[in-house]
Amino acid sequence: MRHREGASPLVLRPVPPFRLDFTVWALRRRQRNLIDRWDGSTYQRVIVMEDRAIELTVRQRGSATSPSVIVATNPPPRTLLERRRIRIAIDRLLGLRIDLTGWYRMAASDARLRPLADKFRGMKPPRFPTVFEAVVNAFACQQLSLEVGLELLNRLAVLSGKRGGAKSSVHHPFPTPIDVGRLRKAELRAIGLSGQKVRALLDLVGAITGREVDLEALAGSDDAIVRQQLTGLHGVGRWTAEYVLLRGLGRLHVFPGDDVGAQKRLTQWLNHPQLLDYAGVKRAVARWQPYAGLIYFHLLLDGLSQAGALHCREKGR
Repeated sequence: MRHREGASPLVLRPVPPFRLDFTVWALRRRQRNLIDRWDGSTYQRVIVMEDRAIELTVRQRGSATSPSVIVATNPPPRTLLERRRIRIAIDRLLGLRIDLTGWYRMAASDARLRPLADKFRGMKPPRFPTVFEAVVNAFACQQLSLEVGLELLNRLAVLSGKRGGAKSSVHHPFPTPIDVGRLRKAELRAIGLSGQKVRALLDLVGAITGREVDLEALAGSDDAIVRQQLTGLHGVGRWTAEYVLLRGLGRLHVFPGDDVGAQKRLTQWLNHPQLLDYAGVKRAVARWQPYAGLIYFHLLLDGLSQAGALHCREKGR
């Protein structure tokens, strides 16, 4: 990965191959996601740095095998440190530094895996900008469809009040723990969150702002410690912990085995006669370790493709 510093915009050099379209869809999951926005060629998201909302506009230049990523910011960074932090956030969101040579080598020699890897070649495994966002995404989607969960997250972002972007096109960032901590229980219930979800969310926010929990510090812990600490939080079970391991901490060997949609997609892909349960999922993906999480992301894209959701102008790169 090489970076070219300049006044504006940022120019980043992903480890090839890279496809912005596939990577953004793996991050946003559904068209209804208003936090991670994609118009077919441009990715946009508002992030918060030191209580300041900054809109990122991201485009790809070049081919999948010789890519560059162009990042414009509104407002522009005030300091070199802020510019570096924006670059780090983009690297994390879009997996730009991740080298998937081992994955493609494995796929090339596996008759079942190869068509899937080839179809979405260039997809990088995305991560939420913070572990907090990963946990709250999981809270929103527990026991609900992904579409309903994303709508709750959209409403939470609006309710939290921060805005970014041009005056003619205002968008909302994902709220910080401090933003959520300012909200009342009645306000959270009014946007559709259940009492259980409200309690889990506010308990988590209280633990973070009270410095009882440091979610970002989990990046330095092994999986067992992460699971133990996460499941010690109210409202966090096995699925949420594995979801956070993959989407919040980038543990690519983790396939969230309790994810109902992922179970169905894996069952269909393997032509298995019965729906795979948690244990069945773990057995099925064991042969492709340490890349089970990449199968999760690729099957997500495959499902979106089959549903006609992927309208990619970059086809053929």
